[in-house]
This record gives sequence, structure tokens and C-alpha cells, in this order.
Amino acid sequence: MANGSAQILDDLALAHALADLADAITLDRYQAQDLVIATKPDNTPVTDADRAVETAIREALATHRTSDGLVGEEFGSDKGGSGRYWVIDPIDGTKNFMRGVPTWATLIALVQVDASGNEEVVVGIASAPALARRWAAAKGHGATVRFNSGVSDFVDSELEGEFVPGGIVNEKRISVSKVSTLADASISYSDFVGWGDRLEPFQKMLAGAWRTRGIGDFWSHMLVAEGAVDVAIEPSLALWDMAALDIIVREAGGSFSNTAGQFGPFGGSGVSTNGVLHDQVIKGLNP
Repeated sequence: MANGSAQILDDLALAHALADLADAITLDRYQAQDLVIATKPDNTPVTDADRAVETAIREALATHRTSDGLVGEEFGSDKGGSGRYWVIDPIDGTKNFMRGVPTWATLIALVQVDASGNEEVVVGIASAPALARRWAAAKGHGATVRFNSGVSDFVDSELEGEFVPGGIVNEKRISVSKVSTLADASISYSDFVGWGDRLEPFQKMLAGAWRTRGIGDFWSHMLVAEGAVDVAIEPSLALWDMAALDIIVREAGGSFSNTAGQFGPFGGSGVSTNGVLHDQVIKGLNP
């Protein structure tokens, strides 16, 4: 167990290093006048920053985790046969990124596969440098958020002497809320696209909630992990959109499933809650 825990913490440290690499690229290209934007076959946009980040992370993993597989949004997937694979979304919120909206993040996760083929996310990071925030979690070690104030360079001895260029890191543990009824809950979502038959019950749920906000993307789920929002729902997502969010929400004490109630990030949609509300939300979406 100790060796397993040590390995997970080592993987988390690597994930932070990968996020540092990604942040340097994305911040340099954010709001750049020469940002290159293309349209993928699925009619979604991709920028030169998306591709540069995933390329850099792939190269780093090829050096530091030679036997691990990788599932990436931009350049294909190979889970490999080691029982471990990384899941990368170089920029979650590309439309925000290319329009100058600061709500975007690099999502990095590590999935372990047991002898029976069961998959579990064990490390996750959502790094949102334009918001000066980074959320992280590792299995059995809780969830945290780092705040980069951008004040000055310094070394924080409590974070093992980490050097932070251009800002001071403040890291704190996070946990979900204790709200127990939907009538008292704050619900976040992206929009009303892609809901199909669940749109009507979803809108009914929103109408009965205390507060609703269309925050969207990764941030909705991170606010659940922080306890600032009680429920976050998105009807259509890929694994790379959810893997990192899943473990951060779970390690903060919450629950993550798809809209049908299948736990984990493998079901094509994402529902984050504080745990207490999860059954109510799933029943509400599937009357």
C-alpha cells in the first residue's frame, strides 16, 4: 500500500509538471493576435495552442512514463498494455480560449486498469492559468486548489520548496457542500444543447432549484468540488473532458457519474454533486 501511495504521489507531481508545461504554452498564446484556428471534422474548433500543448505533454510522457498509454483529444489514443494510461484535454473550453474568455483549462488525468479490466482515475489536475487557479487530486489524498496571486517570485517551503515564477502559490484543501435538498441547491450547467429527452426534466429541476447558473465546462464541476456549487451537469462529454474532474470531485467528498447514474467518467455525460444530492439529481433527470 505504501508503495502504491508513493507511486500515486509521484504521478501527481509529474502531472503538476505537465500542467506547468501546458500553462506556459497556453498563456503565451492566449489572446495572441496570430492565434491559428481550424475546424475539426466534428465541426469543433481547434487552435495551434491545443495542438502545441498536447504535443508537449506527449513528448514529456514519452520520456518520463515510457510504458504508459495515452488518450488525447487532438492526436488519437493508445491505452497500451501497462494497465495505466494518461488522459489529456489540452484546452477544455477552446471556444472561450479563442474568444478571450478566461474560463478554460488543461485537464490531465491518470487511469489505472485492474486485472479484471475495471478502470479508475487515480490522479487528476485541472489547470486554469487565466483564472490563476489549479485544482488537483490523487486517490486517497484529497483534493486541493492552488491560487496564483501573480504578486512576486518566491519559494514556498511548505510546498517542498516549489519555485513559482511570477506568482505566489497558496494551496488549500477543498470539500463539497452539505446542501441536502434540490430546493436549496445551486446548479450549474453549460446550455440547453444536446439534452434530447432529458431536456424537459432537466429544466423542471432547474426551476425547482434555489439558484442556477450557466457557468459551463470544467469550472462548474470544480465549483462543486469547492462547495460553492452543489450540482453541475453536462449532457454530452468525452472521456478527456471528464477524467480529471471525476477524481477531483470524488476526493473532495462528492460523486461523479453520467446522467443515467453510471459512476465514473466513462459514460458520455457528466454529473457532479456533493454526494448527498446525487440520487435526487439522477432520479430527476430520469423520471
